[in-house]
Order: sequence, then structure tokens, then C-alpha cells
Amino acid sequence: MISKLFGHRAANIRRAVVIILALGFFAFLYSFNQIDKVQFSNKEGVSFDKAVVVDIVKDNIQKDGSRVGRQTVKIKMLGGRYKGRVLNATSTSGYLYGADCKVGMKVVVSLSVSGNNYVATVYSYNRGPIVYAFVGIFVLILWAIGGKKGFKSVVGLAFTFICIVFLFIPMLYKGYSPFLSAVVVGILVTIVTMYLIDGLTVKSISAILGTIAGVIIAGGAAAAFGYFAKISGYNVSEIEDLVVISSKTHLNIGGILFAGILIASLGAVIDVSMSVASTINEIHEKNPELGFKELFVSGINVGKDMMGTMSNTLILAFTGGSINTLILIYAYNMKYNQIINMYSVGIEIMQGISGSIGVILTVPIVSFITCKLLTGKLIKKFI
Repeated sequence: MISKLFGHRAANIRRAVVIILALGFFAFLYSFNQIDKVQFSNKEGVSFDKAVVVDIVKDNIQKDGSRVGRQTVKIKMLGGRYKGRVLNATSTSGYLYGADCKVGMKVVVSLSVSGNNYVATVYSYNRGPIVYAFVGIFVLILWAIGGKKGFKSVVGLAFTFICIVFLFIPMLYKGYSPFLSAVVVGILVTIVTMYLIDGLTVKSISAILGTIAGVIIAGGAAAAFGYFAKISGYNVSEIEDLVVISSKTHLNIGGILFAGILIASLGAVIDVSMSVASTINEIHEKNPELGFKELFVSGINVGKDMMGTMSNTLILAFTGGSINTLILIYAYNMKYNQIINMYSVGIEIMQGISGSIGVILTVPIVSFITCKLLTGKLIKKFI
């Protein structure tokens, strides 16, 4: 009875500590994001509001079914300054902007207002409801199949998103070291994710330490590759826009590429770390008599199977992101020496290989830490 009371009390204390830490963290994020951003374009009088197409005044469809030029349409504003009013608007037939408007279609309108005059342009389809619906379906499936742990995974994903948007990006904008920013965010995400999944256990502690080590190794490998291959953050396709931003802010362009590799590798390294730590822990529970060497060998054997699959996952992910480049290379029949020395190809190779190195070396690191904790006596007094 006494042990149960102490157990409930300890659980309540842990919850209180977690709530206080969470509130403190979000208060910090709020103050950290109070930034006076530099205005790179005049946004005064410009808004993006929802509307619905009520009439096609002039269509731009050709006899062959293609669209050339602009449509002239009437739209009813569903929000913003002109909510409820019917306005004239144009819609271009571009691949990135505009829409093939039809009566009843819901769109997002770029509205520029000066005094009593306005210019309305259809920016795109209103994709918001579809995006929210798919995210909702994903959350429900994860929750339904994963149960309590599935719900915790959703919380972990939300926390990761918040850290990227409201901590990592503002840190880069303010001029913090991109590598240091990625490490800080990686540590935070790893600790919270592991705690949500498994609480404070040998598994979670081992996975946290192994993940941090693996991600730093991946970033170090990328930095070494970039140094010797003469590749930096200045060799990316968006460099012109980034240079403009850095000229008026403290943005450190050179390290952004390598910070992105750390963040991109984080998910795969977390997966490997928890899988190896969980397997070793399960073996130990089934046979507590096994020593450090036997457990370590078991962890390595399990990790060998994961090395290939997770490395393949990373390389395929980065390859999928550069599929447009590969198509251009194939279509233009580029020469080998031209291809292998392209910055874009070098960056993709660097990302895939460095991430895979991080995954591979995570296996022995996590195996060592987990076996040490499970076969040691000190840690058992505190967990």
C-alpha cells in the first residue's frame, strides 16, 4: 500500500515537472519569436483571401484544349476587407500560380488595395481543406492503430514541427551557427520523442545518447565531404535569394546545407537507435544472465539488418528529392565527367552517404551504451 502511494506521488511529481518544463519552453519560444523581420518586398495593402468563382467573363481555353493567356472571372470574396462583395479578377495559366477557374471553384486571391482601387488575381486553388483533411486522416490512422503510443507519436510529431518552425528557423535567421542550431533542435526532439515513446528507461536513455552521437557523426561526415569536395551552402540552387536575405540579416549561408543534413538524418537515426536499444533490452529481460559481450553481439547482429535498409531509405529519399535533376541529366545526355562534378549531384551524394554513415555508426554506439547500462548496477538505482 505504501509503495503504491509513493508510486502515485512520484508519477504526479513527474507530470508536474513535465508540465512546468513544457510551459517554460513555449513561453521561451514565444519571446524568441518576437522578431522585427526585414521587409524584402512591399506587402502594404496586399492580402491573400479566400473566394469562390461565380462567373467566367472571358475564358482562355483554345480549340486544342490548352490554355493561353489569362482568364477574366468574377469572384465572391469569402473573407478579408471585401468579404461578401463580388469582384473582377484575372487568373493566369501558369504551372505554379493561377488556376483553371470554373464556376463554383473555391480559390485563394491575391488582393492589392490602394485607396478605393484594387487589383485581384487568382493565386491558386484553395487547397487548405484538402491539406487539413489528409493530416487529420493520418493522425486518426496513427492513433487508431498505435493506440496510446500512436497518440504520443502524434504529440512527438507536433513537437518536432514546432521546434523546426519556431526554434530552428528563427535561430538561423538570427545568425546562430547552423550546425549548433541543428544539434540543439536534434537533442530536444530526440529527448521529447524518446520520453513520449518509452518514458525514462534504459532504452530511452540509450536511444537518446545514440541518436545524438549518430546525428553529429552524420553532420561531421557531411562537413568533411563538403570541405574536400569544395561544396558549401553557397552551391545550392536558391543561393541568389539566400544571399539577398543574408545581406540584410545575420543569416549564415555557408552552414545551412550541413545543418539540413543533420535534420534530415534525425528520423532514420532515431529509428535505428530505438530499435537496437529495444531489442537488446528485450533479450536482457528474457535472459538476465547474459553478459555485456553476448548482449553487444546480439545488438550488432540486429543492427546489421537495419544498416542496409535504413541506408537505402535515406539514399532513396534524397534521390527522390532530386528526380528532376536526374531527368534533365538523362534527357540532355550529359557526359560522365560533367555529371560527377555537378554541384547538385555532389550535394545529393553527400547527403545520402553522410546520413548513412550516421545510421551505420549509431548501431555499435547504441549497442555499447545499452549493454553498459543494462549490465551495470549504478543506473538501476535511478531508473
